[in-house]
Amino acid sequence: MKTFQYGNEEIAYLKARDKRLAWAIEQIGVIERETETDLFAALARSIVGQQISGKAQRTIWARMEAGLGEITPRTICACPETELQGYGISHKKAGYIRRAAEKILDGRLDLDALQALPDAEVCKILCQLDGVGAWTAEMLMLFSLCRPDIVSHGDLAILRGMRMLYRHERITRPLFEKYRRRYSPHGSVASLYLWAIAGNAIDGMRDRAAMATRSRSAARQ
Repeated sequence: MKTFQYGNEEIAYLKARDKRLAWAIEQIGVIERETETDLFAALARSIVGQQISGKAQRTIWARMEAGLGEITPRTICACPETELQGYGISHKKAGYIRRAAEKILDGRLDLDALQALPDAEVCKILCQLDGVGAWTAEMLMLFSLCRPDIVSHGDLAILRGMRMLYRHERITRPLFEKYRRRYSPHGSVASLYLWAIAGNAIDGMRDRAAMATRSRSAARQ
């Protein structure tokens, strides 16, 4: 299993920049998050997983691997779309994956060339693929391309982690950008800790947005 790589340099920087995050890092310790360095496989898997549970995604992906072996643009294009659907993928998702594979095989999309491009350009290119939005592109950049400075405003768990860590009821876009700039150029490591916080890795941390919702609901009763 390959994990997102970071070390003392990134941790020291984030601790120096943000006292509350420094405290959270001490509480949580080292985080190991698995990466998928095969960008096409990661792209296909992310499309498979859209709007379904993690369990369903794993089941469908296991069927695809059993049936196709390695998930590559060539094996996808060699597989009839109806057969792809037979693994449990919707007609729309099967089309998304096949069209991405076709673009790679005919040279319209060079995944290897993305390595040399800046984050904004990579995001723009990935978002031109059917079925890929900004959040999906950012997750591919973080967990496949292993970009060091990804903090996604579109990720609800990231926003929840920020609310919990900094005791906000709401994270406005300007507030998000303030924190994102503070973490840069090691935003991806900060994201790992925000996800952990959102997953209740630290006992006693609460989400003020959820607390406020419960309070309003109780007041109406």
